[in-house]
Amino acid sequence: MQLVTGDYLLTVNPVDGSEIEICPPGERPGRPEKLTTAARAEVARATRPPVPPGPALPELPLLARQDERERLVRLLARGRSVRLTGPAGTGRTSLLDVAAEDCADLAPDGVIRLSGYHRTVDDLLHDLFYAVHNAPLHRPDRDGLRSCVREIGAVVVLDDVEFGGAALDELLDATPECAFLIAATPDVPAPSADSLLEEVFLGGLERADGLELLERAVGRVLTEEESNWAGDLWFESEGLPLRFVQAGALLRQRDRLRAGASAVDEFGVFADAPPVDAPFDTPYDAAAGEGESVPLPSLGEAAAPAPLLAARLSDSARATLRFAVALGGEVPDQAHLPALVDDTHADAALGELVSCGLVTPVGAHYRLAAGVLAQLEAAGYGDDVRARALTAAQHYAWWAGHPSVTPERVCAEADALLAALGVLVPHTAPPAEDEDSPAVRLARTAAPGFAAGGHWGVWERALRLGAEASRLAGEVAEQAYFHHELGVLALCEDDLDRARAELEASIGLRGALADKRGTVAGRRALALVADRSGDTPGLGALAGLGARAGEEVPDARYEESQSPPGGVPAAFPPLQPPSDSGTLVTYRASSSTATVVGSGPAGAPSGAHKARGGFRGFARRNLVASGAGALLVAVLGTVVTLGATSDNTPDEPSNQVGVNPSASQGVDDGSLGADEPKNDDGSDTGVATSRPTDPGPDGTPGTSDDPTPTDTAEPSDDPSGTRGPTGGTTTPPTKPPSSSKPPSSKPPTSQPPTSQPPTSQPPTSQPPTSQPPTSEPPPSTPETSDSASGPASSPVETSAPGTTEATSPSSSQSVI
Repeated sequence: MQLVTGDYLLTVNPVDGSEIEICPPGERPGRPEKLTTAARAEVARATRPPVPPGPALPELPLLARQDERERLVRLLARGRSVRLTGPAGTGRTSLLDVAAEDCADLAPDGVIRLSGYHRTVDDLLHDLFYAVHNAPLHRPDRDGLRSCVREIGAVVVLDDVEFGGAALDELLDATPECAFLIAATPDVPAPSADSLLEEVFLGGLERADGLELLERAVGRVLTEEESNWAGDLWFESEGLPLRFVQAGALLRQRDRLRAGASAVDEFGVFADAPPVDAPFDTPYDAAAGEGESVPLPSLGEAAAPAPLLAARLSDSARATLRFAVALGGEVPDQAHLPALVDDTHADAALGELVSCGLVTPVGAHYRLAAGVLAQLEAAGYGDDVRARALTAAQHYAWWAGHPSVTPERVCAEADALLAALGVLVPHTAPPAEDEDSPAVRLARTAAPGFAAGGHWGVWERALRLGAEASRLAGEVAEQAYFHHELGVLALCEDDLDRARAELEASIGLRGALADKRGTVAGRRALALVADRSGDTPGLGALAGLGARAGEEVPDARYEESQSPPGGVPAAFPPLQPPSDSGTLVTYRASSSTATVVGSGPAGAPSGAHKARGGFRGFARRNLVASGAGALLVAVLGTVVTLGATSDNTPDEPSNQVGVNPSASQGVDDGSLGADEPKNDDGSDTGVATSRPTDPGPDGTPGTSDDPTPTDTAEPSDDPSGTRGPTGGTTTPPTKPPSSSKPPSSKPPTSQPPTSQPPTSQPPTSQPPTSQPPTSEPPPSTPETSDSASGPASSPVETSAPGTTEATSPSSSQSVI
């Protein structure tokens, strides 16, 4: 099953562990809509306990509570929240029921009934959200949840709450449009001093009210003896209504015993048969004798009536009580009683227990009433606790893993499942060969149901119990699963530190078992944790590239890639450390400015030498590729620079401009493309070309000293040609073949690199002369050609990239 929780898409996987990822935009649900009135009523019915099978039970009225009832309704109608405090057994739940009926039309979202039994503030907020909104398979995050419940306007009836103080204030602050009617016992922490809750205390009944309640429970008028007995019971129990309900059950059982004894004495047959008209399968005590001889229970038995009431119930009912004692007071659902008790009609036992007042509804299930658990344990019903808990665990493990069981049904039995785990986990031991631990199996099968059902508080408790049970049982694979699920749950709750710890523990356990599929699932979740916390593997290297040299990169968790077994191939040269200045600078010979390729302070440490982040986050092959790219850029930059600033000769093809000449620095300044192409005899070719010029210092196009080209222009004494108005060197466009001298055999030389960057020579003001250049052209320069492309250019000798200097034989100018 897939759930959308906040920004995540959670896939509940009971095999290898749940998978979590960022929810795709197309699958994110919109803002949930509220349920209709009919749908809200259906949800309310699902939260009520099931009606027990068997004959209809008499409904007892609410006596002597009219003043409290009217006060509660009056405060709720004003929008005030009320806390109803009273001991267990005072009838708080019955008073909440009638008050909820009176407040049905007070709020736009009606009345919402919630149970605070074993529930936290977050659990109750989610329960309130699902009671009003239609959001299947969607669990909002903290901010989204509070945004939705803030708009709910309802009367919230909260029974059996177990927290107070700051937690209760948080619940009230999150729902400002709701009026709460909260029921709690005196042992629950009180609200804070500045809380706006109204306190209403609920005590016991008066003596007359107690006698009236007892008569209604029995269904007849009490005799004088029974009235005196009821008066003593009222004094002993301080008027608790629960004690009168249980006393009424004792009197009904006594009446059935009396009727059964009289029938046997009159007819003399079927002595061992129970009464035909008896509503319950009660055993017959032959020693009772005449009907009038059945005595009233003693005052001690009436004050603690559970053992006496249980002794007169059916075998199935007594077996159900034993299971309830073994599960800490939790009564299994009536649908599970036939399998647990091994009786096909055991589901009727729940009706017997409810009619006797031994169990009471709590939320959507039943549990033993106040004080009944201790009374039954004293009577010997807790002697076989471990055996009963083991039977219940084996049954629930089979049931929760059945494909037909929905997550909602598993969540309804959450208290009984957790109770069975709580009994078995402390006594877990390594199982025999080819056997599974019952506690581990129960937690393993029930935990995915809790996750899919949205009861994440119960899910966390089941996972922690399962992790402890698997550790005691020595089942490493199951322990890794529970730690993985705890990590995923912590990630959903944005507890990144706990999520990282749980996932790393799971990955370590699965790595020891060589569980590849489980390890992959764990690493995916751990990568998402790293991404959410900002320490994703590999991002540190990217941050190091963007940071300046010497700037610290935030600490990052990463997994460094390993180099190949044979090392880095020799085809890739190792990276060279950066220069002393930490800056790659390209100088142009025609200007004093420099183009900065990479910046950073001198002597700054390289990103490859950092302990975390920087280049260590990259794989080595990516690092080598980055260095090769940087080397290629440096080579290309050097070649382009040398080509632009090299010594031009009149026979180079760049001087033989064709139809579309390139831009020049000025008109007739002798630079590249400055003149129109001419014939060998100095005449125009007849092709008109446009010559864009560079702007001068004042923004106007540059001009040369002599706008009119001449046929007698020859190179000057400067080997690189004459200087133009902008400081660049110029060469005559053409050179007669007769003016060239024999080539010299002296090759060009290069100077060693210097630590200081060379500076370009200042421009000269010498006009072009007709004298030939003092330096001889290189031997490889071909003769002047009459073709349109001109002669081939002279080769330029270069050295290693970044340190090459190109010089003419008579010039000290160097270029880097």
